Amino acid sequence: MSDEMVFGREMGPVEYFILAFDGNQFNGDVLPSLLELTDSGTLRVIDLAIVSKDVDGNVTIVEMSSVQEAMAEAVEKLGGEFTGLLSEEDLLMAAEELPNNSTAAALLVEHLWATRFAHAVRDSNGWLALSSRIPADVIESAQRSLLAATEGL
Repeated sequence: MSDEMVFGREMGPVEYFILAFDGNQFNGDVLPSLLELTDSGTLRVIDLAIVSKDVDGNVTIVEMSSVQEAMAEAVEKLGGEFTGLLSEEDLLMAAEELPNNSTAAALLVEHLWATRFAHAVRDSNGWLALSSRIPADVIESAQRSLLAATEGL
């Protein structure tokens, strides 16, 4: 079996990211938007964990397999494998970057929307040489700068 096959099917690109939130009152309000992405077949959640850091810098890690009852139904709908691929070491490293009194959701997701394209690239002996996320505020700032520059012409 090739390393791009998972459970007998092609695998799309996999991404690890951390979403940070001020305060330690993470309430799961982002879960409906994440559910939209999984329900539409855009993403598949492979693993997910919540990392919190209190005002004194003490770290708490909650794996989604043991999430509180209030979010359990939404987490179940995500349909993720929650395989434990995010290790305690990964999550502790993420916690080091968090400011005190904050919470983060660490996610490992498969980009299902790109599966066919990724397969075509691999079949053409291609690979991803560089990938970079550009935050929306950076793009908006660049657009404003370009607009301001063209208005002066």
